[in-house]
Amino acid sequence: MKLSDNDIHELTLRRMREPGAVDRAWAQRRTRPIGDDRLLVVAADHPARGALGVRSDAHAMASRPDLLRRLATALANPRVDGVLATADLLEDLLLLGLLEDKLVIGSMNRGGLQGARFEFDDRFTGYTAARIAASGLDGGKTLTRICLQDSGTVATLEATAHAIDELAAHGKMAMIEPFWSEFGTDGRARNILTPEATIRSMQVAAGLGATSAYTWLKVPIVPEMHRVLEGTTLPTLLLGGDPTTTPEETYASWEDALTAPAAAGLVIGRALLFPPDGDVAAAVEVAATLVHGGRREHQS
Repeated sequence: MKLSDNDIHELTLRRMREPGAVDRAWAQRRTRPIGDDRLLVVAADHPARGALGVRSDAHAMASRPDLLRRLATALANPRVDGVLATADLLEDLLLLGLLEDKLVIGSMNRGGLQGARFEFDDRFTGYTAARIAASGLDGGKTLTRICLQDSGTVATLEATAHAIDELAAHGKMAMIEPFWSEFGTDGRARNILTPEATIRSMQVAAGLGATSAYTWLKVPIVPEMHRVLEGTTLPTLLLGGDPTTTPEETYASWEDALTAPAAAGLVIGRALLFPPDGDVAAAVEVAATLVHGGRREHQS
């Protein structure tokens, strides 16, 4: 589906005139099971944390019509299993009819704004488990950064544990994205992307909550992924990462990581939605082929 300027205009008018249309659309949406195959999920919850940049463009994700068009292109590929975003974006996609037969994951904590002094005290300002269940979403995602130098970490850990329990009570997936983190020399939060730090963060995240029955992990692709993924028996999705390398290097890292037995698929945001050549459909096709196999219909 290609979105026109009129589609976007009508979307805003509908939001103004029919706020109840959102709940009606959730109730009528065609859903699908998570399934037993690997998953490809497109992530688009970055803007709600103030993270708008892609490569050298600090405002790449600032235009909502542009982002919606890119998401529409990605979701048009039948081998894209679902999307992860905050309520504002998901409801836009819902009203545009783009979430039929897709998995939908609601982003729960976006309070740790990028660059803030309180970044590690990542408050739950997005979806609640109750709303996820009421709307028929498939699960909730939390960003769980662990910084031993920041006391705000413990509040995030506690809130994440509560979210896991609440999602499990509704039978919904809890997708936990853990990072072992620190303050850099510039005073900004940064994630430590080593195998050892990633394994440590996974172990802490896996132990949160009173049950892990519905817990999935979402972890970055780092060196030695086979060893890293030996750190858990939980279903684990691989984070595609920021598009800071060439597409060929990025795709090679995804392909290698997916050979690990525990890899349950990919969750990719900016690397799919903002490829260097601008061809979203081709980037999505590459990722879909790596996750689900088959012939690549496009080459980037």
